[in-house]
Amino acid sequence: MPLPVRLPIAAFLLGLACAHAASTPDFQREIRPILSDKCFHCHGPDQEERKGGKDGSGGLRLDTGEGSRAALDDGFSIVPGDPEKSIVIERITTDDRDDVMPPRKMGKPLTAREIDLLKRWIASGAKYEAHWSYTRPLRPTVPEISDFGFQLSHVTWTNPIDAFLWKRLEREHLTPAPEADRATLLRRVALDLTGLPPDPQVLAAFINDRAPDAYEKYVDALLASPRYGEHRARYWLDAARYADTHGMHFDNYREMWPYRDWVIKAFNRN
Repeated sequence: MPLPVRLPIAAFLLGLACAHAASTPDFQREIRPILSDKCFHCHGPDQEERKGGKDGSGGLRLDTGEGSRAALDDGFSIVPGDPEKSIVIERITTDDRDDVMPPRKMGKPLTAREIDLLKRWIASGAKYEAHWSYTRPLRPTVPEISDFGFQLSHVTWTNPIDAFLWKRLEREHLTPAPEADRATLLRRVALDLTGLPPDPQVLAAFINDRAPDAYEKYVDALLASPRYGEHRARYWLDAARYADTHGMHFDNYREMWPYRDWVIKAFNRN
């Protein structure tokens, strides 16, 4: 059985990120980050900090769909489908230093790309979505291999993820790379799953193992290794700013290793 094609994970993520039509910005990936970084401080959930809006309205909210459509003194903040009538677009594109949003004193001006994204988002209907953590994931439809414009004679269908990768390659007018040799394939998956290169003896055994499930068996062995949990835990611990010392002005020891071990074991227990 031919070995599966392994393309860079970045390509896979790019494929998923571009699942929507290019003309319609993705709210979660492109619009919410802009609003959160540039707008929510003054127009978000904190009522004490919220500004704008009509007198007695409690301020303009841009963190909810209902709040974003609020009436202002001179119009509506966002008019779905019509950027030109949306006060938000008027305020982020004005040359008036006193009216431009975000205020210059914040030091967070919108870029041309961000302004364009907001315009296209409003033009497409200004649809708000719940935070991704509250949204039920839906399985996408797998692209049909027969629809691709390039020949796949030198690659092998292995799993549905490949179809998404190949679909993105077709959109970029690229073709899949030739199949990797066994040593390269094993090194890639070992570094991905454990952060370590494969053991030389295991590598030699895999190269000579012609069983149909040789690759799957090696992947299972990597997932069962304690090194798997250690490698995955690094990203979690980095995000949690884990350290064995306090750092900064009083760099003394603190007893944190039980948490580190708990995270590693949690990954290894799946």
